[in-house]
Amino acid sequence: MNGLTIMAISLVVLGGAYLVYGRYLAKTWGVDPKAKTPAYELEDGVDYVPADANVVFGHQFASIAGAGPINGPIQAAIFGWVPVLLWCLLGSVFFGAVQDFSAMYASVKNKGHSIGIIIEMYIGKVGKKLFLLFCWLFCILVVAAFADIVAGTFNGFAADGAMIDANGSVATTSILFIAAAVGLGMFLKYSKQKTWINTTVALVLLVACIALGLAFPIHQTTGFWHISIFIYIFIASVVPVWALLQPRDYLNSYLLVAMIVAAIVGIFVYNPSINLSAFNGFVVKGQYLFPTLFVTIACGAISGFHSLVSSGTASKQIKNERDMLPVSFGAMLLEGMLGIIALICVAFLASGATLPEGTPPQVFASAIATFLTKLSIPESVSTTLILLAVSAFGLTSLDSVARIGRLSFQEFFADPDADPANLSPAMKLASNKYFATVITLVLAFILAKMGYANIWPLFGSANQLLGALSLIACAVFLKHTNRKGFMLWIPMVCMLAVTFTALTMKIVQLATGLSASANAFGDGLQLVFAVLLFALGVVVAFQGIRKLTEKTGAKAAA
Repeated sequence: MNGLTIMAISLVVLGGAYLVYGRYLAKTWGVDPKAKTPAYELEDGVDYVPADANVVFGHQFASIAGAGPINGPIQAAIFGWVPVLLWCLLGSVFFGAVQDFSAMYASVKNKGHSIGIIIEMYIGKVGKKLFLLFCWLFCILVVAAFADIVAGTFNGFAADGAMIDANGSVATTSILFIAAAVGLGMFLKYSKQKTWINTTVALVLLVACIALGLAFPIHQTTGFWHISIFIYIFIASVVPVWALLQPRDYLNSYLLVAMIVAAIVGIFVYNPSINLSAFNGFVVKGQYLFPTLFVTIACGAISGFHSLVSSGTASKQIKNERDMLPVSFGAMLLEGMLGIIALICVAFLASGATLPEGTPPQVFASAIATFLTKLSIPESVSTTLILLAVSAFGLTSLDSVARIGRLSFQEFFADPDADPANLSPAMKLASNKYFATVITLVLAFILAKMGYANIWPLFGSANQLLGALSLIACAVFLKHTNRKGFMLWIPMVCMLAVTFTALTMKIVQLATGLSASANAFGDGLQLVFAVLLFALGVVVAFQGIRKLTEKTGAKAAA
């Protein structure tokens, strides 16, 4: 087997899935291009901001395609390339893309409300409160894992103290991206130019930032970048989306798509051999294929986090319902392709059942840089650019997830029926966006210091369980509005089985090893998170399934 064959098969499968299955879902659920969307109906210039499809796609893809589709498949490759490939293809089409599309569709049909509010509307207030608490805990895990990954790509020093120019250039360019995004946000909001002009401006800024980053690398330690990243995401989570989130994602989306296109071209011209074993067994190094493979691949096939982006931020920017298919379904399939590219990279550098050394981003960048040598692109330059794209994936996810975590915390304590003037000081504090952001980021910072590798299994389990709960919520919505939802049932049941098994195994592992742990506080905090996530997941899933199976009269369609 070779990388070219895997890539060709994947392109045909994913492209065909979009044209056939995606359009089938849009027709079945009744996407209406003439309907007025919440972005216009509730436009406020802060969260509800109508935007062109390419801008919203940029936000959606840049937000959901974090480090997950790169880290996950590379780590899961210990089981062999065949199970990883099958799950990336089947999972992204029938699980992930369906979840993303249904979450965005349900949100747009319900005034742009998040999945939490949709649960309140169709399942009940208790379910909503518990789901919001689950989301908040999950967002803390995401911020912790991705912040540590990004800090690692910025780290300017090797273990022996030598400076790493590639990482320093990535750091400089990322900082310039943030500054450029602010200027681009002003331009997009106030100039109201045509799409081609906006695209030209974005590309010029992109090239300028990269050129300056390559010329002036910044060398700082991982600890410095940990603090800097958390300061940045605090700011990003409280400013209006048009000022930073939307333009930054729009800017980065060109870099990310360019990286994927370059990787695909590189694979076609280099035709890398697959040196990884096809299948290494159901138990590898003490890890069971079920459920480990599924929670490890995570975002490469299905990610509950996507439902938070689809319903929390992107749905409020959709200007026409027909844009939902490419923005949600299409973005997930593209992320599935990214996961397959990551698989080809690790399979090329592997030897039998032995994976290559280095972190997943390093493995990913090294392989693609090798592929691109066939196009006479210097390996050092392409390595820097690939690492830059990987860090951009992580940072843009952090932008969105920090905001979603803050909103989940605020919504948990909010009482829409209460008079704001009569709220107690404690409730006023809890609903304050700055306090909500600080409490979220402080806990995430503590976990981030443990390193992403220690957090990833718990993150993966929570992520997939969130996906299952989102599918339940969307299935209930579809049922109560006289729409077909049978295509959500199998993904929902499978994800519940996978995640509750994985969380049970993680709880047992943490509990039995806590007394001998070198980091008892960190492991203890993870144990608390795991128990809470499990308990909350059971209750919310039970309430949702009970509502889904009860025989009641259907409501009018939303």
